[in-house]
Amino acid sequence: MSKHFLRDDDLTPEQQGTVLRLALAFRRNRQERTPLAGPKAVAVIFDKPTLRTQVSFTTGIAELGGYPLLVDGNLAKIGVRESISDTAHVLGRQVAAIVWRTFHQSSLEEMAAVAGVPVINALTDDFHPCQILADLATLADHWGGVGELPGRTLTYLGDGANNMAHSYLLGGATAGLHVRIGAPSEFHPRADIVSAAERIAAATGGSVTVTSDPRTAVAGADAVATDTWVSMGREEEQDLRSQPFVPYRLDSELLGSARDGALVLHCLPAYRGKEITAEVLDGPQSVVWDEAEYRLHAQKALLTHLLETSQGC
Repeated sequence: MSKHFLRDDDLTPEQQGTVLRLALAFRRNRQERTPLAGPKAVAVIFDKPTLRTQVSFTTGIAELGGYPLLVDGNLAKIGVRESISDTAHVLGRQVAAIVWRTFHQSSLEEMAAVAGVPVINALTDDFHPCQILADLATLADHWGGVGELPGRTLTYLGDGANNMAHSYLLGGATAGLHVRIGAPSEFHPRADIVSAAERIAAATGGSVTVTSDPRTAVAGADAVATDTWVSMGREEEQDLRSQPFVPYRLDSELLGSARDGALVLHCLPAYRGKEITAEVLDGPQSVVWDEAEYRLHAQKALLTHLLETSQGC
C-alpha cells in the first residue's frame, strides 16, 4: 500500500473509490473529518505558477484542522540551494505531509523516498493526479455516484503528451472508464503510460483508445475534456504548437458528436477561442466551476486517506 500519491495509479481502484466517495461527503459537509486537528502542519511547495492548487490545498488543510505551511520554491530553491534529500529530511521531521507542485517527476520521487511522511504530487510535467481526482468526483456527483463511473466514456482532446492526458489515462482506467485521447500524431501519449493504463483497464473493465481523429474520439462520449495547448514552461512554443491543434478545438459542432448532455471539463486556466470556445466553456454542459471546487474536496479526501492509512503502516 503506497503512502504517497505521486501518480494516478498509486491508488488501487478500491482506494480511488474510497477517496472519491469521501470527496462527495466533504462537499456535503466540509467538516466531515479533521485528521490534521492539533493543528498539524502540511508543507505546500510551489515551483510553478498556481491559483486553484494553492487555494484548494491551503483551504483544505485548514478545514481538516491543520496549518498550511506555504513554501516559496523560488526562495527555497530545492535541489539547487539544498539537495532534495536534505530538504526531505528537514521537512519530514516537522510536518504531517508534503505537497509539491514542481517540474520533474524524479524530484518528487526523490522527496518521497526520504521524507517519511506522505508526499503528494500537486502537478509535475508528467502527471496532474489531484486534478483527475477532482474531475472524477465531479463526474460522479453529476452522474449519481462513484458507482456510475465504470463503463462511461471520457474523451480528452488536445495535447496527448502532456500531464493531463497521462493522468486521464491512468486515473480514468483505474475508475473503469473508457478513456479516449484525441491528439495529433506527433503529440500522442508516452507509450509506457498507455501500456500501464491498458493493464489497469484490463482489470477494471475500462479501455484505452488513442486516435488522431477528433470526431472519432468524441463520438458518443459521456464527458469531453480539454486543456491548454501550451503547457507551463513552453510558452515560447505558442506559435509552433497552435496550428496542429486547431481541429481539436472543442466547439459546439464537435461537442455535438458526443452523447446528448455530455459534460464538459477543463482544468483551467482556459483560453476561450483556442482549445475551447466561449460558447462551450460557458454553456449548459460545462461543469468547470464544479470541477474547480472539487479540487478542494478531492484533495481533502486524499489527504485524509493518506494520513489515516500511513498511520497504520
